[in-house]
Amino acid sequence: MERFTISLSEDLAQAFDELIHRKGYQNRSEAVRDILRSMLSAESVDRQEAPFCVASLSYVYDHHARDLAERLTTLQHEHHDLVLSSMHVHLDHDNCLETVMLRGPTRDVQDFANALMAEPQVRHGRLNLVPVEFVRHDGHHHHVHSRPRT
Repeated sequence: MERFTISLSEDLAQAFDELIHRKGYQNRSEAVRDILRSMLSAESVDRQEAPFCVASLSYVYDHHARDLAERLTTLQHEHHDLVLSSMHVHLDHDNCLETVMLRGPTRDVQDFANALMAEPQVRHGRLNLVPVEFVRHDGHHHHVHSRPRT
């Protein structure tokens, strides 16, 4: 483990300590590690250095909107190579929340998420993307593992 020291203004240090307390971190080091991982992952995606990812796409939509549920399902079926699973939750009489688990080429996952979130009457869409490396496991079951890159 490598150590380094940083200097912060008193106000920034106090705000950071309050944040790590609210988030439940045990110490500053754990919080800084997570911040760095998040920034490095985002940077690798931005620079297109993360060819593969796993992701969760969550969105809320009005289930009364004309043909919307059918269009969303069709879009997922058209991208069955990316969609691993989905979960549907009834929030109230009008609104549903869906979370779709995705895995595949990062650009394809982003394009799918953007297309789905752009559908009329889809609200509060958010993609949480984790860059991964695919590692072939040649044991007894011949399958591929998705290992986080950071």
